[in-house]
Amino acid sequence: MSASSSSWQQQYDRWRAAFDAAPARKDEVTTLSGIPLEPLYGPHNVEVDADRIGHPGVYPYTRGVYASMYRTRPWTIRQFAGFADPAETNKRFHDLVTGGQHGLSVAFDMPTLMGLDSDDPRSLGEVGHCGVAIDTVADVEALFEGLPLGEITTSMTINAPAVTLFCMYAVAAERQGWSLADLGGTLQTDMFKEYIAQKEWLFPPEPHLRLIGDLIEFCTEHTPRYHPISISGYHIREAGSTAVQELAYTLADGFAYVELGMERGLHPDQFVPRFSFFFDAHIDFFEEIAKFRAGRRIWARWLKERYGATAEKAMLMRFHTQTAGVSLTAQQPDNNIVRTAIEALAGVLGGTQSLHTNALDEVLALPSDHAAKVALRTQQVIAEETGVTNVIDPLGGSWYVEWLTDEIERQAEAEFAQILAMSTDDTVTSGILAGIDQGYFTSQIADAAFAFQNRMDKGDFRMVGVNAHVDDDDEELEILRISAEVEREQNARLAAVRAARDETALATTLERLTAAASTDENLVPLIMDAVRADATVGEVSAALQSVWGSYQETPQI
Repeated sequence: MSASSSSWQQQYDRWRAAFDAAPARKDEVTTLSGIPLEPLYGPHNVEVDADRIGHPGVYPYTRGVYASMYRTRPWTIRQFAGFADPAETNKRFHDLVTGGQHGLSVAFDMPTLMGLDSDDPRSLGEVGHCGVAIDTVADVEALFEGLPLGEITTSMTINAPAVTLFCMYAVAAERQGWSLADLGGTLQTDMFKEYIAQKEWLFPPEPHLRLIGDLIEFCTEHTPRYHPISISGYHIREAGSTAVQELAYTLADGFAYVELGMERGLHPDQFVPRFSFFFDAHIDFFEEIAKFRAGRRIWARWLKERYGATAEKAMLMRFHTQTAGVSLTAQQPDNNIVRTAIEALAGVLGGTQSLHTNALDEVLALPSDHAAKVALRTQQVIAEETGVTNVIDPLGGSWYVEWLTDEIERQAEAEFAQILAMSTDDTVTSGILAGIDQGYFTSQIADAAFAFQNRMDKGDFRMVGVNAHVDDDDEELEILRISAEVEREQNARLAAVRAARDETALATTLERLTAAASTDENLVPLIMDAVRADATVGEVSAALQSVWGSYQETPQI
């Protein structure tokens, strides 16, 4: 070790003797995810290799994807918003932009996420509750009324019907006078994490991958500023995974999408620069920072060494961060402001490119106006008052942070090896599909969630207000409630669109789409034609399901 002088060793021995003589903790000391921790980190644990750590904006990007990072420009404040109908969410968007937000991020309601129309019997009671209801291009136009889609970037968190929503967004922008080349933003489109964790799908995995491949091809040719995929670890973590599982499964999904593009004859340098990632920032401050740093290094190395990328931008793991929803508590909800601030700071010190901070009441309902404003101000306090933007990767070189970065990287690589061991052709894609079919990912996440709950039950992990410092007099929060009138009004708007559209033109576009679904033709232009003719989200989904069928998860016993 670099500092192993006899003087240092003597000091260490004196400290160790004093530490061993002190009262010991009864529980095993680990990170939130269960990585065992030493009481002190120094050169006896890790040699801080300046070449391995590198520099910001320089391969392997451990210290950040850009040379100047926040010294030149802070992260994008991108608060997630969506509730009730498009007009109500539009008001929230305008309030956020006026309050200093840099980009938009859309939350959709459950029927939209599942590719259903608001008047579908399965949508009853869910319209507008966990996000905004979108059925047609008219809804998208209302959602972004007064917001120039060629100038502001928009993130849309949607997966199963993602291509349909992208086409509606493109047509709405077209009606504002913008071209496809003007559009900037991100579509989530990550179906692997749906089969792994969130469980929202329309078709079997292969047809979903076909649609994603079509979207990659289309965006590579037509939308140079648009990110067609945001590979999401957030929902994997919220399902109960560890930090290592979140990172490993997310990066593996990303590798599989790289393989998908390459199967279409594209070189990674052509399309991977517009991939982005979406991660959870949980409450274990240092573990989250190390996770982000390790992720950048892994992505860069795999893209360069396994997939042959040469373009710098193809090797950059650029990511959006959202603070952890599962860390919020209904008990003593004001504590959630503190949790969110700490998690947001971890995202910033980990080098995120954009950030959403959860509102204190999101554990109970969609955020109120006041709670949303506090969440926005949390980011602004971090950016403008704390000084963390002054120095790039200020924790770089910390013995603990570098050791933990290396350890998370090591464990993630072990997960990749396990995924490749399930593969039939030495591709990550095959390994993930096999893991989905065998229930591997679901069982691993369930085991991690069970282990954490055991720690909570035994008191080894203390959560303020839940199993520590409990109060019996919590006051009930006033929360945002969605009226049943929202559903009735949304269905009335949908009925009006159906009554006014040209049914012959609509039928023609849906017939063409259905016929092409069993060919190799790129479906994105055909879906765009259908939504121009006022096809609904549910009608496009049904047309494709008539060819591809639906999907039901195989129970694992």
